[in-house]
Amino acid sequence: MAYWIINSLIVFALCVLLAGVLIPQILLIAYRRKLFDEVDERKIHKGLIPRLGGIAFVPVILLSIALTIAANIISGSPQFGNVFFNNSLLMIALFCSLQLLYLVGIADDLIGIKYRAKFVVQIVCAVLLIGAGCWFTTLAGSLGIENMPSWMGMPFTAIVIVFIINAMNLIDGIDGLASGLSSIATGIYGISFLLLGEYAYAIISLASLGVLCPFFYYNVFGDVKKHSKIFMGDTGSLTIGLILSMLGIKLFTHPYDPVLNFQPAVLAFSPLIIPSFDVLRVYMVRIRQHRSPFLPDKNHIHHKFLAAGMNPRTAMVTIITISTLFTLINLGLSRMLNINIIVILDVIIWLIFNSYLNAHIRRHKEAEAEAEARSAKKNH
Repeated sequence: MAYWIINSLIVFALCVLLAGVLIPQILLIAYRRKLFDEVDERKIHKGLIPRLGGIAFVPVILLSIALTIAANIISGSPQFGNVFFNNSLLMIALFCSLQLLYLVGIADDLIGIKYRAKFVVQIVCAVLLIGAGCWFTTLAGSLGIENMPSWMGMPFTAIVIVFIINAMNLIDGIDGLASGLSSIATGIYGISFLLLGEYAYAIISLASLGVLCPFFYYNVFGDVKKHSKIFMGDTGSLTIGLILSMLGIKLFTHPYDPVLNFQPAVLAFSPLIIPSFDVLRVYMVRIRQHRSPFLPDKNHIHHKFLAAGMNPRTAMVTIITISTLFTLINLGLSRMLNINIIVILDVIIWLIFNSYLNAHIRRHKEAEAEAEARSAKKNH
């Protein structure tokens, strides 16, 4: 175990270092070429900010893992590379899928691409992963289903992969939110896979965490005036979404380990509850209003927090805290309760929380309206 912990930390440190070096160079090029995120009525930010931070993600992850494999081979420790070679088909499918989404993301960030085209590419990526054996062979007792036949598991997996990719893309609405939620998920996945002995997936998880850390710093603490602030753009959110979907499926379908005494399936979906539940709610609202579920609006969870009077930084910290609490509570409950009961409790808590948030927004708007009325009356 010590060998894998050390190497995982090396990959993590390499990603932090390389991303920390590469992101300022991306900023420099973006400002010189005037490649900025356009400001419109849906955007919260002000000023000219590049949206190309995600360009660093895939190259840094692949380079860090490749360098660590090479260093281990040279030092006479081939087992680090062997865990990837033993899963070579899935690794090839993952890296090919990442490359496809990476190119689509860059094109979308630079010139814009219709959502239908991105949707088709996402389906292709899902098919590649499924073809490599990454699909739901079990639902771990969810809805009373244990083993899933391929004719059911494969299309269900495609839906889940595309759903998670879009959920992470749509939650990227305020500084630090997508990268913060993704960091929590990749950190939890990395530790879980290390404990389960699935070292290839642990390394991919921690490599992803490593690249997200410096990006989070530039995204949240960067200064527009000093040209140090950047967004991840679709390049980042799409590729991170794909990585999370693959890792989540592998953890969800992992057999129960009595030594660790937790349900891998519960730990797989818990860090993704906030983006998943939120996108489901938004899609349902749009369909109920007879609008396309894929057309953007300002109805996401972060927009609700802002409408309730929070500033973006406080909203981001609050949402990430809620996501962490969901995961920790579910992990504790997984030792006592059935997964179906846990999911039902999560849904109930989410509905109650949204009802409270909606009521708070109404009170905040009424207070603002009363303040404006008093101000207008005073001026007259």
